[in-house]
Amino acid sequence: MTDAAEPRRITHAEMLKLKRWNTPTIYNGWEQITSRDSARECFNREEVRDFMPQMGVMVGRAVTVVVQASDARHRKEHPENWTNYVRYVASVPAPKIVVVQDLDKPDCHGALWGEVCANTHRALGCVGTITDGPIRDVDEMANAGLKAIARRLCIGHGHIWPLRWNCDVEVFGTRISPGQLIHADKHGFLAIPAQDEAGLLDAAVFMDNNECNTVIPAARGTVGLTTEEALRRIAEASAAHGKATRERFRAKGAW
Repeated sequence: MTDAAEPRRITHAEMLKLKRWNTPTIYNGWEQITSRDSARECFNREEVRDFMPQMGVMVGRAVTVVVQASDARHRKEHPENWTNYVRYVASVPAPKIVVVQDLDKPDCHGALWGEVCANTHRALGCVGTITDGPIRDVDEMANAGLKAIARRLCIGHGHIWPLRWNCDVEVFGTRISPGQLIHADKHGFLAIPAQDEAGLLDAAVFMDNNECNTVIPAARGTVGLTTEEALRRIAEASAAHGKATRERFRAKGAW
């Protein structure tokens, strides 16, 4: 008896194509192909803040780390952790997104991220971070080219130190595993299950085209129509949107 084939991981070129759409659009495609509960799983359950919205979308694979800034003993007892953590980050192919679980949350005792850390990780092929802790040096991080989705800002680093890495983490109410594909922007993030990667791009493109061919032009083309005529056209377009979605995915879609 043989094991089931591993799901196909998308290529870097496909990741670049995924960057052409915002995260809600990617979600619209993902919910058509996933077996997960699209109302409860794989996206941030808590509010996040995008501190570099001007940098747009980021797409990459998760490298994970658990940190704490409130306890000075970590650095003294495990002085080798920083070097070993950075070696782990360097070992993972780019593009990658550093997902940081901060054990101090919701308190703030110090930030892992600032100008130096951002430049270091950018040099190692990281395109951004998602951290449920704070960040600082926002302008300098943006100048380094590292996008940050975080809980808040702070001014200091405290006793920040990596405790564990290359492990499952939980940020903003969502569990993320090392190597998981992430799509994120100012709306939040979507952590895509491995089995959903291969069909994600096609599904997102289809759903975006479906909206542009049905419900959006119907809603924007109501000038000069009576209320009843406008409602009829919108209803017809919604039905056409749903029909196309059912025919493609055997699912109802959003309309």
